[in-house]
Amino acid sequence: MNKPLSAEAARNEAEQFRRLAEEAREVRDHHREALETIRQERERLRDTAETARTASEEARGAAEAARHALVDDVRATAETLNATLDEMKVVEGMRRTLREIRDVNNLDSN
Repeated sequence: MNKPLSAEAARNEAEQFRRLAEEAREVRDHHREALETIRQERERLRDTAETARTASEEARGAAEAARHALVDDVRATAETLNATLDEMKVVEGMRRTLREIRDVNNLDSN
């Protein structure tokens, strides 16, 4: 009678170990899946960060090009204004000369 009980106890214990082993495999598989999900998310974040870095560099380059273009435009405007000022000085000199001529003519007429 003792042997059948111990055989039954051994079968029960073996079944319990089998269930525990199955549960351990399920937990291990779950952890493996979770780690893979985390790895994929890290990779996605790395890709996103690289895309953002590239876009930032491109934007920085575009901003630098725009700044250079603006500086060139300001220089061109300054050169135009200087040329206009020089022309205005010439016109003012011509007016002065014409006034002097008029004044001399008015004196000669009198």
